[in-house]
Amino acid sequence: QVQLVESGGGLVQAGGSLRLSCAASGRTFSSYAMGWFRQAPGKEREFVAAITRSGGATGYADSVKGRFTISRDNAKNTVYLQMNSLKPEDTAVYYCAARVGTMSYRSSLYDYWGQGTQVTVSS
Repeated sequence: QVQLVESGGGLVQAGGSLRLSCAASGRTFSSYAMGWFRQAPGKEREFVAAITRSGGATGYADSVKGRFTISRDNAKNTVYLQMNSLKPEDTAVYYCAARVGTMSYRSSLYDYWGQGTQVTVSS
């Protein structure tokens, strides 16, 4: 029902910033809660941030609070992840996901996933 395409990943030095985008297809983007997850080599996929259908509420993993900001523009069918003060431990493939329901930290509850975009933070 929806396709997601991430972009904006790349190589950045520690302390730098990067903005990820996730463009969604379809006419009902505002019907989905959205989330960002990441997976580093050899590690489990982990929750990063989520946002409600309207964008009125957000949630973050403790590891990124105060540094990352999730937002959405329903008119553009796009969700963003602004990443500031990046650390080497932020290095991972970042995925956006859509859920027909309430935002959640549980990846298994999301219905649609993008292909991922690589973020590499050098020390």
